[in-house]
Amino acid sequence: QVQLVESGGELVQAGGSLRLSCAASGRIFSSYAMGWFRQAPGEEREFVAAISWNGANTYYADSAKGRFSISRDNAKNTVYLQMNSLKPEDTAVYYCARRNPLYSTGTSYSRRDSYDSWGQGTQVTVSS
Repeated sequence: QVQLVESGGELVQAGGSLRLSCAASGRIFSSYAMGWFRQAPGEEREFVAAISWNGANTYYADSAKGRFSISRDNAKNTVYLQMNSLKPEDTAVYYCARRNPLYSTGTSYSRRDSYDSWGQGTQVTVSS
């Protein structure tokens, strides 16, 4: 079973930037698409961004387009989320997740149930 460990979350002022990292165990990391989700207090966990197994395709929630960028380094078994122009409404626990390969690209990457492994999350707090 894969283990996913997020890091990089912290308190930042509005307009600032953060880069989140998600380190994965296992030697077949490069075979899986990966995603980032977030969950604010009292809210549902929501999709932020996803990336295909080879990094060729990326997908973003409307709230993330133009501000966030997802990338991966398969040699390091790590996926990243670069977040710029942060807003207070970006405050949440951010989770990375591994996409179940049984789901084809025809299934939306925003579907939570298409991911089968999750990290423990990292807290991002944006102050106004």
